Amino acid sequence: MKKFFILAAFVCGSFSSHVGAQEVRSVAQVDLARYVGKWYEIARFPNGFQKGCVANVSAQYSKREDGDIDVINRCKEGDGKQEEAIGRARVVDKFSNAKLKVRFAPDWLGWLSFVWADYWIIDLAPDYSIAAVGEASREYLWILARTPTIPASEYEAVVNRITAQGFDTSKLVKTRQD
Repeated sequence: MKKFFILAAFVCGSFSSHVGAQEVRSVAQVDLARYVGKWYEIARFPNGFQKGCVANVSAQYSKREDGDIDVINRCKEGDGKQEEAIGRARVVDKFSNAKLKVRFAPDWLGWLSFVWADYWIIDLAPDYSIAAVGEASREYLWILARTPTIPASEYEAVVNRITAQGFDTSKLVKTRQD
């Protein structure tokens, strides 16, 4: 499973061309001090590096002294074991803080550009309770929340906003949170 998380940066980086007529846009501004913390995965596009994750998917973001962000992704696999992937994110758009690059490859490979994948915050609730993360190719998408579940009306609202950016939200799979 760790191999899939490590390969995530390579896979995400491989799909950098724009698809569709409209451009994917990140949110205008992100306060990283408010964004860090624990997020629960509410839904995602299926992807190879999370194929073993069947439930309880979460991400913990912690600000580092050097300005980067430590990332710990966790999930429950089909055999009941908890999988963990440790990564790092860095801001690439210092004006908005909404476009980051993330990698799960070891530190010694961090100098290779292809191990870093786009992590764009494309939707964010004013109270930082719900976020959507995607990238320009629309190949990857996650809906995250501060709580393990969200009301159906809030889920539908974020899905509608993401659809308006050209994502095929019919591919979203809801994440089981026990």
